[in-house]
Amino acid sequence: MSSIDFSGTFTLGDRTVKRLGYGAMQLAGPGVFGPPGDHDAALDVLREAIARGVNHIDTSDFYGPHVTNLLIREALAPYSDDLTIVTKIGARRGTDGSWLPAFSSEALTQAVHDNLRNLGLDVLDVVNLRIMFDAHGPAEGSIEAPLTVLAELQRRGFVRHIGLSNVTSAQIEEARRIAEIVCVQNQYNLAHRGDDALIDKLARDGIAYVPFFPLGGFNPLQSSTLSGVAQRLGATPMQVALAWLLGRAPNILLIPGTSSVAHLIENLAAAELDLPEDAARELDGVAMAA
Repeated sequence: MSSIDFSGTFTLGDRTVKRLGYGAMQLAGPGVFGPPGDHDAALDVLREAIARGVNHIDTSDFYGPHVTNLLIREALAPYSDDLTIVTKIGARRGTDGSWLPAFSSEALTQAVHDNLRNLGLDVLDVVNLRIMFDAHGPAEGSIEAPLTVLAELQRRGFVRHIGLSNVTSAQIEEARRIAEIVCVQNQYNLAHRGDDALIDKLARDGIAYVPFFPLGGFNPLQSSTLSGVAQRLGATPMQVALAWLLGRAPNILLIPGTSSVAHLIENLAAAELDLPEDAARELDGVAMAA
């Protein structure tokens, strides 16, 4: 079971990670499809992240597809012992770049082996099962069949730990009857706060919550309140949004993505930002105004 360390780390099963990590999705081409515009720049971002102490990288073999995992391997292998690479399965890309479900036993098994091969690993630290009943958000439905396949791959030694992505509370409860779940990855940010109660429940159970699109994703956060707080603190709006998430709950792990070294450094600086209580309360109101 995961456990909380208030010094700024959290444990995923037997892996300890810093609460501010890096998401590799943006290293692929436009629409997370195809190769990056600047291959060497993508490698630089990954190497700079590690040089600055990042030890949690989020990726998937369906980013590209195959692109981000191959970049990670080229930039970082052989990997340091404290680096945790979290990947996900359950989707595939169409020839037009569309996002399609890939839930069959054969597809899930192939995805695990694709991740292993392209990352150059013998075992995957954490694999999130991405639920694709609705590509735009969580939708109810049993996840027993695909999760049972992933649990069997774990039993066979290909996967250390299991997480979930794009799921409802009911699906998390169903999953926990099948396997130990170390993290949940759903959309959540300053303005998109449908998982507030879920985050608190997971915190009580010692399970990590990893918000994707912590800065709004394809529709970046825009808020006069956020901009005003950032101006007062001498920070960027995105740094403030990340700092708010870190303060929201101790089990939140952040994986903001970027293809720019300068933006990476800016994001990582959010971990040092002191967000006063009055500013945090002001930001709490952004969701109600959204």
